[in-house]
Amino acid sequence: MKISVITAVYNRRETIADALDSVFSQRNVDLESIVVDGNSTDGTSDVISQFGDQVSRSIREPDTGIYNALNKGLRVATGDVIGFLHADDWLADENVLADVVNLMSAPKVDGVYADLEYVDANDRNQVRRRWVSAAYDARRFRRGWMPPHPTVYFRREFYDQFGFFNEELRTAADYELLVRMMVRHRANMAYLPRVTVKMRVGGASNSSLTNRLNANRDDREAWLINEMKPPLGLRFTKPLRKLPQFLRR
Repeated sequence: MKISVITAVYNRRETIADALDSVFSQRNVDLESIVVDGNSTDGTSDVISQFGDQVSRSIREPDTGIYNALNKGLRVATGDVIGFLHADDWLADENVLADVVNLMSAPKVDGVYADLEYVDANDRNQVRRRWVSAAYDARRFRRGWMPPHPTVYFRREFYDQFGFFNEELRTAADYELLVRMMVRHRANMAYLPRVTVKMRVGGASNSSLTNRLNANRDDREAWLINEMKPPLGLRFTKPLRKLPQFLRR
């Protein structure tokens, strides 16, 4: 079973090597690495080129944002299973992808998700928050739950059948994708109870109050465009669900 890992990057010269090193250190896996660089101007492309043909497919051209870049990667991916690793993040250890493939090998499993750690931007050994998931129950989405999207992998046919990221939703495009795949189309999900991704703090959706308000608005839209009624109080329940993360340190 081949697994494709897509990394979108723009001007991340200081972190992209950590991300790609973690991908290429994976053991016992048939790997396809796709890197989509939106024409970085800070030397990011030079760092990527140092990995040579370890990068299965490298795209370097302007894009209209991260979801546009990720969709470019989806269009060229050939793996049976597809996931994403952002340029500021890294896979937690060398067995992550093998563990994902092991779960995805079950014929009735459409996707996998796991746990995530947020680490200090300047000290990758300093854990700031832990996002611990739970066994899957689609009903939890209506109570503000969602899995950490950087840990999610789906079978390729789910993207072929149900579509890519909705680029009009800005910072909520990942949330809408999960609602579409997991709630509307009832993907059969398996939970991998371990940390698979380490993420530097400072994600786009949380970087300012304005971005957070926009994300709340787009979260509601994610349900409407999937022809489902948005959960009552979503703007409150979704942030409240994150409170336990700050206690797991």
